[in-house]
Amino acid sequence: MQLTKHTDFAFRILIYLAMMQQKLTTIQKITDSFDISKSHAMKIVNKLVHAGWIKAVRGKNGGILLGCEANRISLKEVIELMENTLEPVNCDHPPCLISGPCRLRGILGEAQQQYLNYLAPMTLANLVDSETSKLINAKQ
Repeated sequence: MQLTKHTDFAFRILIYLAMMQQKLTTIQKITDSFDISKSHAMKIVNKLVHAGWIKAVRGKNGGILLGCEANRISLKEVIELMENTLEPVNCDHPPCLISGPCRLRGILGEAQQQYLNYLAPMTLANLVDSETSKLINAKQ
């Protein structure tokens, strides 16, 4: 399973904020750091704010920061929130001639479920280490 750029950037943003150790930062700093378009980042941040994983502070000295502890953000839940579909294949569009007897959809579906089950106990805290924290904080 290959994640969309939307999900990839969501993970990057969450990791970045986790490394900031509860310091406010701006979307602009994040977009500059990862070379992400600002409008794309704003859509992602908005989704993550609605999920409660990011807190947005409005005003002149505002910004964003992690909205909860990193160990409360499941990698599986991030994928489920950000991905448009988790269907491994689409047998309906265009209609597939062999979809009835074909077992590919079931096999790939089970493999994907095992992948998600593997990620379920993993959290954002598993992705944060001191080396990356040093790198992020040095750029501030």
